[in-house]
Amino acid sequence: MRAFAALILSLTATASYGVVENNAAADPNFHVPCTDYNEERTAFFGDTHVHTKYSLDASTQDTRTTPAQVYQFAKGEKVGVQPFDIEGNPTRFQQLSRPLDFAMVTDHAELMGEVHMCNTPGAEGYSSWQCWSYRTFPRVAFFLFNTTATRGIRLGMCGDDGEICREGGMAPWTEIVDAAEEAYDRSENCDFTSFIAYEWTGTSENVANLHRNVIFRNSETPRLPINFIDGMAAELLWDNLDKKCIDGGKGCDVVVIPHNSNLSDGQMFKTERRGRKITAEDAVQTARFETLVEMMQHKGSSECYFGPGNTEDELCAFEQLPYDKFSGKFQKWTRDEPAPEDGFIREVLRDGLREQQRIGVNPFKWGFIGSTDTHLGLPGAADEKNFLGHGGAGIPAEEGSVSLPDDLEFNPGGLAVLYAEQNTRDSLFQAMKRREAYGTSGPRMAVRFFGGWDYPADLCASSDFVKQGYANGVPMGGDLTAKAGDAPRFAVQAMQDAGVPGSPGTPLQRVQIIKGWVDAKGQSQESVFEVAGDPNNGASVDLASCQTSGQGFKNLCTVWQDPSFDQSQDAYYYARVVENPTCRWSQQICSASKVDCSNPSTITKGLEACCSAEHRPTIQE
Repeated sequence: MRAFAALILSLTATASYGVVENNAAADPNFHVPCTDYNEERTAFFGDTHVHTKYSLDASTQDTRTTPAQVYQFAKGEKVGVQPFDIEGNPTRFQQLSRPLDFAMVTDHAELMGEVHMCNTPGAEGYSSWQCWSYRTFPRVAFFLFNTTATRGIRLGMCGDDGEICREGGMAPWTEIVDAAEEAYDRSENCDFTSFIAYEWTGTSENVANLHRNVIFRNSETPRLPINFIDGMAAELLWDNLDKKCIDGGKGCDVVVIPHNSNLSDGQMFKTERRGRKITAEDAVQTARFETLVEMMQHKGSSECYFGPGNTEDELCAFEQLPYDKFSGKFQKWTRDEPAPEDGFIREVLRDGLREQQRIGVNPFKWGFIGSTDTHLGLPGAADEKNFLGHGGAGIPAEEGSVSLPDDLEFNPGGLAVLYAEQNTRDSLFQAMKRREAYGTSGPRMAVRFFGGWDYPADLCASSDFVKQGYANGVPMGGDLTAKAGDAPRFAVQAMQDAGVPGSPGTPLQRVQIIKGWVDAKGQSQESVFEVAGDPNNGASVDLASCQTSGQGFKNLCTVWQDPSFDQSQDAYYYARVVENPTCRWSQQICSASKVDCSNPSTITKGLEACCSAEHRPTIQE
């Protein structure tokens, strides 16, 4: 598995965090204490990015999954998806091998009313030509509706001021809220936590991605989701969340999670607003809302860019898309090769360090997560061995091959992991706020990452590794304040995904620590350190059978000290944990179908991509 967990070493004061569950008098979302309460915090696995039938791109691919079904699936139930037969029965089914601990529905706020209107006989606007086109030519409607929305325009059936469609979103939003409330386990068992959430689907003029998921702490939310059409800038989203949530005095709180910055063409994390450089006040607002960033999902990894003249870190090529903005997917003439400054997280983290030097505040301090961005309503469906596609920008099931259910450049996505005392909204939300989180590319490994000055060299042999990690430093997502003397020590511990009966997890290969900083000339610098495991362990995979071989590790642990530490220099550090190689999702299908690229007779219809130049047969999660 690949996992990412961050620490930032800076000259700012170290923050102190704690989780306090609200009491019934202060919060209608009061939760009784969980039986399983852990002061040293537990890793909870979930998905923060899930679309249902109420998202335009999902619905125009015939997704019929409801918000309630999303939570049923997350809890381990089987759910059917498209294509549907003539009687409306699903012809494909999916089920998680292990339930999730938490999940949330994040349907697009912008066209929620239009989708509901066009699917509801008798609704105002149902008989409009726009809704007729939606029902008759759904993929044409996908482009028509999205093109106008990205320009801040609503279609004619919405009325002169758009109010018909804006209010049309009330019914689906109410269903989304009710489904989350119903799914939340408020008992002492604390088996599952659901959050009320949505996606703010911002897009730049050149169709670059600005998307963000908005996660509410509890059931105190604005009346309707705040959308991009009514405020076409991220700062307007934050302003409106301050006005309609934070400042309401009713316990409303929120975290905003940017995603797919790999497709943002450098527009997502700008350090200018309306022609001026951001101020310290601007940076404080950004950092206050955006405490997490989605590093990995269905539409690629946003960690770092690998290409000619850039980093020598070959693992940056992991799930890298060949274009830098959404339009590059559908309009080849707008396609540009990606570049480091297009929104890859390493470069943006260094931008944050530059801003800290300039204005004293770092706007880009994040915990990392992964998620799926499923448009089939299947949270946590990130297994390479059982991938049905995720829809959205990919192949509609009824139009594409049943053999390869998604475009080659896409992947099953990842998972979000939060360290919290218990599986409740308050506890998990506090983990998001303090950035104690990590992301994986699918499998479920347990990773701890601490930074401090007083860790003993033999900490890995200690039975109280975690206790000392908290007592003598800060966990992932935290700040370290530089002090005179030796370089800080970083303690990282990783345990292989245990898997499930009949399907064991993959052994670990190595642990790396990535350091980034800005030198005296203002230039970006980075170092990748191998700190545990063996990158040359001889592990391999047989592409014909997808059987793996070679050595690996169930557990890896180390205490590492930066040999090039400079206490006058701000820097960030994050850990990257890598599994042995396995077959990628597409090769799993090609192998099971007995495709032999040297024998054309085995390349049956729908499996041609198995032998294309773009096919990547292996992956290191």
